[in-house]
Amino acid sequence: MSETGAETRPLVRELPDPTTASNVRYDPSFEELRDLAADDETTTEFGSPSYVSETRSRSADLTKNAVDAAFDEPDRELVDDAIARAGDREMVCVDRLMGRHPDATFCCRLFVPVEHAHIALGWRDLFEPSDGREPDLYTVMDPDYDETAIRVLPDEGFTAVLGTDYIGEAKKSFLRLYMYRIKEQGGLGLHAGSKRVRVRNEEGDLQTVGQVFMGLSATGKSTLTSHGCWLEDPEDATMLQDDVCGLLPDGTVAGSEGEGLFIKTIGLDAEEQPELYEAATHESAVFENVAVDDDGTVHFDEDRYTSNSRAVVQRDQLESADEEIDLERMDQAFFITRNPLMPPVAKLTDDQAAVAFMLGESIETSAGDPSRAGESIRVVGTNPFIIGPEGEEGNIFRDLIEALDIECYVINTGYLGEKSADVGVEESVTILTEAARGTIEWTDDDRTGLTIPESVPGFDIGEYYVPDHVEDYDEAVAELRAERRDYLEQFDELREEIRDAVY
Repeated sequence: MSETGAETRPLVRELPDPTTASNVRYDPSFEELRDLAADDETTTEFGSPSYVSETRSRSADLTKNAVDAAFDEPDRELVDDAIARAGDREMVCVDRLMGRHPDATFCCRLFVPVEHAHIALGWRDLFEPSDGREPDLYTVMDPDYDETAIRVLPDEGFTAVLGTDYIGEAKKSFLRLYMYRIKEQGGLGLHAGSKRVRVRNEEGDLQTVGQVFMGLSATGKSTLTSHGCWLEDPEDATMLQDDVCGLLPDGTVAGSEGEGLFIKTIGLDAEEQPELYEAATHESAVFENVAVDDDGTVHFDEDRYTSNSRAVVQRDQLESADEEIDLERMDQAFFITRNPLMPPVAKLTDDQAAVAFMLGESIETSAGDPSRAGESIRVVGTNPFIIGPEGEEGNIFRDLIEALDIECYVINTGYLGEKSADVGVEESVTILTEAARGTIEWTDDDRTGLTIPESVPGFDIGEYYVPDHVEDYDEAVAELRAERRDYLEQFDELREEIRDAVY
């Protein structure tokens, strides 16, 4: 009971106590979970386990949270069913710690039926072992339920995941609430990767720059975050986080996942993505929906089950991954887009950066909605897991970057115009490196209405001037700006000065 006499967390107290319940296997090891999931495993040529799920992407349209929508009786019944079923069948329960920062660490408890132990196997390898503290967040995942539904009670820290066996749904059930908790503290949860870059500036002095990358799945976020930037000692680039971070009011970027990354494997290439490839081909990886033959042969270029094939890989198998997961300071933020009317990179004002945050322009991927893969989409903050008013998030972001003096950019990792110029990994990494060095010369361009590079060391940026690659560019960009203005009108909480900064 609380001091007021009101009960706290009545729902989670109805869950089995995993330390005493006879139907729960509590905190089994990797080997024990792998044994439990042996019937579902195909062992790869690398010695790692591979599984095929029935559901192969997030069920976003079947997800509902109690902050943004009123829960009716059927919603409550779904939650009650999840809790009741956790006590009625043989379950696996795993506790892990999400985050390390003292203001952003949460103990997470996952319940999964023993028959689906591979979900717990993959999930546990993303986070660090618990230190025995009481859980802050709870998820019950029951793939055998007769309908697919995800119901989130943010204030209770509880998520029911029913009718899906996709590992990514378990992962996001906790990260969604991580971001919500960060916002409650006056910060902002970011669907973003973070890295620390140490480079020589124009004067030859060594400087450290904290970079953060916001983008939807499969837009290059993992690639740019994990890339070593071809630097040589004493310069270096180290990855801290790949997916979800918390921007705290003091400028610290708290990490969430301490042990693993949940990467896309379709088209994974040893030359373009050497570090990710090496980590994925290590025996410690766990595959989900990757094309693997009965003899263990792996085909990363084949979408046998889905183009949203995945692997949980270990941080310690990535040479560029730092031992730390928290970034001391966020200096530069990059919004990753695939909009063909955008230049390879543009430097944004604070208001424009808030616009970029709200627009979240990208392309739909198979991780979100496979039926719409390839379509142009907009997702606020490139974050489909926001709880609470989205316009409010744009205002918070604007205030934080101004107070913390953060440089913001939009970076195009796709192509210009009708695919007439491709912005590849080499071009993007060069931009990131030179932005960290401070060696890019910028110019205010009247035609694009953006601050774009006049020169970038090691990159013939003049060949990538967008108007040269788009027929009727002026008409096309005028239409784009009008669409953007109309889009922003739906967010009642968004401040007017941000709406007026549409680029």
